[in-house]
Amino acid sequence: MKVLLLTGLGALFFSYYWDDNFDPGGLDYLVLNHLGATPAGTRSRSVQATRWLLQVNFLSYVQLTSLALPSLTDSKGSLVVVSSLLGPVPTSFSSPYSAAKFALDGFFGSLRRELDVQDVNVAITMCVLGLRDRASTAEGVRGVSRAKAAPGPKAALAVIRGGATRAPGVFYPWRFHLLCLLRGWLPHPRAWFIRQELNVSAAAAA
Repeated sequence: MKVLLLTGLGALFFSYYWDDNFDPGGLDYLVLNHLGATPAGTRSRSVQATRWLLQVNFLSYVQLTSLALPSLTDSKGSLVVVSSLLGPVPTSFSSPYSAAKFALDGFFGSLRRELDVQDVNVAITMCVLGLRDRASTAEGVRGVSRAKAAPGPKAALAVIRGGATRAPGVFYPWRFHLLCLLRGWLPHPRAWFIRQELNVSAAAAA
């Protein structure tokens, strides 16, 4: 079994050199889990920040997927895409990051339909995760979000289990599935829940 796990900014550079330096033959799993982030706040809405986040959090995913898809098709493999709750459920002061994650949902949702109608047996697992207990993440939302960070190892286990079972979606913590459903059904209660976990004055001052 051949698994390629791409995390951190190294994945961004890897995407540019794959054609010449890497043979994806026999690949069974591609796990896309790299990200670029900016601190929460109003200044993160700049064009430069948005362009950077789209390059790292969206366009590199697309490029790596296009390169790996022939090998995954041959092996009937799996594509695991680690995304964020801020894609399907955008919150305040996260415009560029939410835009990039929303783009992931649209691209891979459409790709799943394309593979299905072409009878291509490649599973796509979309993982919707919340705030994790990493130092870099905590620093980026310090004083802005009141949300409690989830344990990183448990989130990783949920991703692994979802990829191994070829599940279409993974939500960790599980309550995020409910928030995603509320997006269309009950938009006002969803907005209330989001507001409870946000320090608006601190975010506006950032």
